[in-house]
Order: sequence, then C-alpha cells, then structure tokens
Amino acid sequence: MNVEVWQANNSRYLATAVEWLRLRLLRLAADTQRVATVESMPVEITSPSIVDRLFGRPTSTAPLNAPALPPPSDSTDEQIRRAAQALHELEATDPPPALIMLGQQLGLARFESEVLLLCAALEMDTRLAAWCARVQDDAQRPYPTFALALSLFDEPAWEALSPDRPLRYWRLIEINQPAAQPLTTSALRADERIVNYLKGLNQLDDRLTTFLSPIELSYTAEIDLPPSQQAAADDIVLHWRRSLESATLPMAQLLGADVVAKQAVAAQAAATLGRLLYRLPAESLPASSGDLQTLARLWQRESRLLPLALYVDAQEIDSANLDSHAPLTGFLARTDGVIFLGVRDRWPRLPHAHFDIDVAKPTTAEQQASWLAILGPQAIDLAGQLAAQFNLNQAAIAAIAHDVLLDAARDDPQLKLKLWATCCTVTRPRLDALAQRLDPKATWEDLVLPAEQITLLHQIADQVGQRHKVYEEWGYAAKMNRGLGISALFAGDSGTGKTMAAEVIANELRLNLYRIDLSAVVSKYIGETEKNLRRLFDAAEDGGAILFFDEADALFGKRSEVKDSHDRYANIEINYLLQRMEAYRGLAILATNLKSALDQAFMRRLRFSVNFPFPSAAERKVIWQKVFPPQVPKAELDYERLARFNITGGNIHSIALNAAFSAAQTGVPVNTAGVLAAVRTEFRKLEKPINEADFRV
Repeated sequence: MNVEVWQANNSRYLATAVEWLRLRLLRLAADTQRVATVESMPVEITSPSIVDRLFGRPTSTAPLNAPALPPPSDSTDEQIRRAAQALHELEATDPPPALIMLGQQLGLARFESEVLLLCAALEMDTRLAAWCARVQDDAQRPYPTFALALSLFDEPAWEALSPDRPLRYWRLIEINQPAAQPLTTSALRADERIVNYLKGLNQLDDRLTTFLSPIELSYTAEIDLPPSQQAAADDIVLHWRRSLESATLPMAQLLGADVVAKQAVAAQAAATLGRLLYRLPAESLPASSGDLQTLARLWQRESRLLPLALYVDAQEIDSANLDSHAPLTGFLARTDGVIFLGVRDRWPRLPHAHFDIDVAKPTTAEQQASWLAILGPQAIDLAGQLAAQFNLNQAAIAAIAHDVLLDAARDDPQLKLKLWATCCTVTRPRLDALAQRLDPKATWEDLVLPAEQITLLHQIADQVGQRHKVYEEWGYAAKMNRGLGISALFAGDSGTGKTMAAEVIANELRLNLYRIDLSAVVSKYIGETEKNLRRLFDAAEDGGAILFFDEADALFGKRSEVKDSHDRYANIEINYLLQRMEAYRGLAILATNLKSALDQAFMRRLRFSVNFPFPSAAERKVIWQKVFPPQVPKAELDYERLARFNITGGNIHSIALNAAFSAAQTGVPVNTAGVLAAVRTEFRKLEKPINEADFRV
C-alpha cells in the first residue's frame, strides 16, 4: 500500500463526507421549515462535557461561540446524490478510507457509521455545530444527538442506541447525558482516538500508554533466537493458526522462571503474526470494576484497529492465591485477541480458553554457540566454560561480549578474566537484594585444617570448575536424573572455618559468594518459606553464585513421624530446598553447628560432607602465626603459650584484631602482653572462666 496515495484518498473522502453532511443538514432544515434567522447573532454554546482521558468520568464544561450563519439555501436532491456518488466511489478504493475499515473491524452498520461520521465531522469542521443547533431549533444544542441522526439519515436504526451495539460498546462516541435528559437528546461526541483514526493517524490510544509498554525483539542477525525458544514460538503460532476460525483465540500461557526468555518468545511469535507486542504488568490493573471494564474494552478496540498482541506479566502472582487477584482474572475474562500470560507455574483455573507453553533460558549448548558466534571458533573452551557457569539469555550474552570487546581484542590474554568478571557483575543485582554478598579474600594458605578436610574442599572446587567437561563434553548431563547441582554440608562449631572455607572456594573459582541466614528465610506462614527460597534460587541461577546457607539447623532438624500439619509443611519446606539444591547450576553449601541433629535421609542427598573440627594446639599455633598481616609491627610473640588457649580460629582472629587496635593506640608493636590482654577480653565476652596464671606476663 502506498501510504501517501491512501492518505490523499482518505482526505478527499473526509472532505466529501463533510460536504455531504452539510447538504443533508441544509435539506433537513428546509424540510422541517426550521429557518429562523440567526444571522449575525452570536450564540453562546455550552460544550458537552467530555470524559476524562482514562476512565470516562465527566469534567467541567466551557462556553463556546458559534459563528453567525446566513439563512439556509435550498439543497437539492441532485446535490446530495452527487456527493453520495462521490463517497461511494471513494469507498470502493483499495484499501478503503479509514471509516470503512473501522466499520469492517468493529462491525458497524451503515447507520452507525453515519452517526460516527456526523460526530467526527464536527471535530473537522466547526461550522457544522451551528447547523446542528439550527436543525434542532435550539441555540443551546450545537451538537449531534441520536434524535438528530434518526431524522438526518435515510436508514435510521433504533438499535444503534443499545450499549451492546458498536457505537457504545467500543466507546466510539461519548454521551453527555445529565440525569433527567433522554438518551436521544443527549450530546454526542466522537472519541478523540477515533477521530484521529478517521484522519489516518493510527497510533495507540493515549489512555493505554499509562499501562502498556512495547516489547521489541532484541535479537540481531549476529545472534538469532536459540532453537529451543524458536520452537516454542513456532508452537504458539501453530496453535493460533489452527484456531483462526474460532470465535475467540485461545490465550498462550507461558510457563517458566525466566521473564526475559518468555518475552523474547512472545515477541518472536507476535512478529511472525505481524503484530506489535505490548507488556501489561498485572500489578498495574485498576481495582475498580468500572475502570477495569473500560481498560479491557479499550484494549480490545485497539487490538482491532492496530496489529497488536498483549503480554500480561503475572510472574509475581502466586497461582495458589489466584482468587485474591480479582483485577487480573476480571481483565482476562473481559478481553480477547492475541494474548500471552506470563506466569511462573501453571494456573489451572483461568477464565479464558488457553494452551500452555514451557519456556526456559537457552540450553547450555545453545549458550555456548552464542558465545562462539561472537568470540570466534578459537574461543571454544572459553565459550564452554562461560556457558557452563553462567545461565544467560542471548541478549545478555551479546551485551556482555560487546561491552568487553570494546576494550579487549579477541586474542587478549586477559579476555577470559574480563568476560568472567563482567558476567559475575551483571548477574549480581537480583541476588544482592535477597542475600548478603561476601567479598572473598581468603586463600588456601589461610586455611588451617587437617589434610582430609583440605582434600575434600579441593574436590568441591574441582567439581565446580570442571562441570562443563564432565557434564557436557563427557555426557554425564544426559545420564543424570537427579539434577546437576553440587551440594555440600559444612559442619562444625562456630569459628572453626566454615565461612572461610567457602570464601577460599569462591576466590579460587572467581565466583560471587552469598551468605543466606536460613533462620531469616524460614517463615511461620504456610508456603512463605518456599516462596523465599524460590526467589533466592531464581535470582542465583544466572550467575551460578556460591550459596552459603548459614544456620541450617533452623530448617534441617531431625525429622520425626508426621503428627500434625506443621510437621507435614516443615517436611515440604525441606524437600523443596533439597530439590532446588539438586537442580542448582552452582554450588550450594549448608553450614551447621549441630550435625548430629540432621536427618540421615537428608544427608544422603548431599554430595559432600566436610567436618570442621575444633583446632588442636598445633593447629592453633599455625593460626596464630598467620593471623597478623605482614604490615603489622610485631615484637617476638610466644606462639606456644598463645596456642594453649582452647579457642577457635574465629576467636583468634577477633583477639588479633583487638590487639592490633590496642597497639596502634599505644604506639608500640604488638607484643605478647597486649595479645594476652585481648585474650582476657575475649574470654569475658565468651563468659569463659579465667585462670589468672594463664595471663601472667
């Protein structure tokens, strides 16, 4: 279609239509002998109230002045016939004028189209207002009414006044009807959006822009939609094409934890159907039934006037509590068209015919292919490592690679470190809001543990680092049915090195480390603990961060026979956490002070169990020798004597720090006397008995 040619034809059609209306108004005035002279007398006109731009509430009126009119001249049937013939010829053009297309899309009868044309014409030629007042023999009525239309046009239809007919159902006209005024004599006004449409200006209704935002395809020729997601988009299109003959298209319910992936699939499917996709957050839906009805009706109207599709984002709404979200269910029940509903889990009871499509992030192999497409075939190992550790969408991969390659060449020896660090940074924000990020600085040299424990910790780090080779290259991913997560239990008294060991592994692997206090995650309200854990794991998946669950005994006590509902739901919470740990792409560590209180059934589902024993005197001596940074000025310390104090490594670190502050204050190097004073302070804090002989200098 040549837009300029169509616009010119449409403008000619409107000009001809306005002239045709003027001629009919003149003839009606003559036929009814309402020819009272108004000449140059100014007529004060009170404009009909117009609804506010969003939900149709009346606003204040304002006075207008009608132009002075000469007495009407006789309008012959021949003039009207010629104007009607010109309209008929213009209506036959391909594509037809906007009024004809609107009538076809919204189901307007001939009389209804003429009523709409009459209302819209007053917005295009203000002189018609005075002729409306003259024909109705009332200077205070310079506006169209149903009564005027019933007299003006050849094929009047009373049913056009019905709320179920297009003029009112689709909000094509606005009716200003004071309480006691009949509907037939109430002022009519064409909706502003519809007037613009008739002029050839087809843009989304301003009243919807408060609620809707466009979703655009973010993929380029360099990286296309991955095959798994393209298959989901094709499946959606196939479902809808099979339903073209149905009165109402079924809704596509997109299931999965990743919002970006679902929106990408929806955008691809919409583009295949030649439609623009808009997002509607479920939380923004109005609570008022009337406002909700208007919003749904306006969307339905827009989806017929524009090639649109709607993505209703209900990701944060729990399907178990769907009944409490009346605005969402009400909106879905009232609307139709090409609609996607984005949810995490399947909603079994929807007020709309629908089909379900599972959508996930690209597979590990697809992510590796995306990295390779940008980095080049020489980066096959790096691409595999990135894909195995970070769970990213195509758009995120492209953005990260683009940013890094602005400052680094593809053969830069630091490219891996830069890409790895950028991936870690990009995947932090969601998890930062849910857990405490630790800055891992400890190294293997800082750990003082028996050789057996050190070996186990190295095995844990090695398994995380070699995930891609074993799971993907060697095919174990296809053979394992319990999930690919690596889980470990760190058990030992407070201060024995559990947190430090997690820091060492995170530092070795250059991964983010997050501490989660399970006692704060567990909720007394049924279902809330699972929600908290779900948000946590969903946020952690992208970056494969190391999750360090502290205070695990808050949830994992010894399970006994289920005696009541509280026991049953506690077991559900435990099983949910275990399932998420088994499926988690990264490393999940549970820390406890009471291993003996943990259920053996739970222990069997963990891959590693590391006991952190209370340090021996020899180990305490090594800790004392390593605890002070090399920059700290120290006198000769009696490490043998200090090692005799029966305390943990965590206590030793606290004592060393306090001794350093004391030395800084007094201006002397750290010495044995100062350290002993700090030990005494620590004993008092721990409420341990003090033997004065141990503290004599």
